[in-house]
Amino acid sequence: MPGNIQSIERAAAILRLLSGRNRRLGVVDLAGELNLPKGTVHGLLRTLQHVGFVEQDKDSGKYQLGAALLHMGSSYLDGNELRTRALNWSDSLAARTHEAVRIGTLHDSRVLVVHHVFRPDDSFQTLDVGSLLPAHATAMGKVLLADHPYAADELIGQGLEAFTDWTITAPDRLREELTLARERGWAWEVGELLAGQASMAAPIIDRTGRTVGAMGIVGKAERLLTTRKPRAELLSYVREAARAVSHELGAIPW
Repeated sequence: MPGNIQSIERAAAILRLLSGRNRRLGVVDLAGELNLPKGTVHGLLRTLQHVGFVEQDKDSGKYQLGAALLHMGSSYLDGNELRTRALNWSDSLAARTHEAVRIGTLHDSRVLVVHHVFRPDDSFQTLDVGSLLPAHATAMGKVLLADHPYAADELIGQGLEAFTDWTITAPDRLREELTLARERGWAWEVGELLAGQASMAAPIIDRTGRTVGAMGIVGKAERLLTTRKPRAELLSYVREAARAVSHELGAIPW
């Protein structure tokens, strides 16, 4: 049986060290921890940086985990676990807002719907669980992309498809939206995926502080908006529910 590949083992050791620290580490630090020559460590770091698994701080020259690796890590969270943690809160959110609730995670730069609660009325509705939604045209997608710049860049590189006249297709405009979502802690959209429909969402955060999912409501724009802005009480309910699920996942209250 072939033996283990030494360079991969060493690269994995570097990633473990970077993931276990609250500070950036330099070549000297890593070489000392791993008892390896500085040249060897520097070569591994260059390769890891090339594939996006580590990033180098321009000011200090030290290294930290890269956005590509963090994006992969967040997608590892089992959708069933997220759904299980969110069951009660999503039911409650639907009851409070009288709107449909969806929970999603990033999957190949799109939003995978892992849980869906119908709008609590007698209207005809279809189950969205398992659906893949365009991230740039949904509130959940904007929340998820805001914390994963690598995924956002990847999506922009593929081209932003237009679904309605209001879909954001300009890269700079999308980046502005993601910056706002990151600063506010929530996102919304009106008619960007379906004309006459609106949605708003907030991030679900785990114990490491990473956004691992999004939770939001979707419905007719006339119900979710007032003077073309999200209704304050509905947005408050969405954010409270997302915080509650985040707490279930071990996030520090904010």
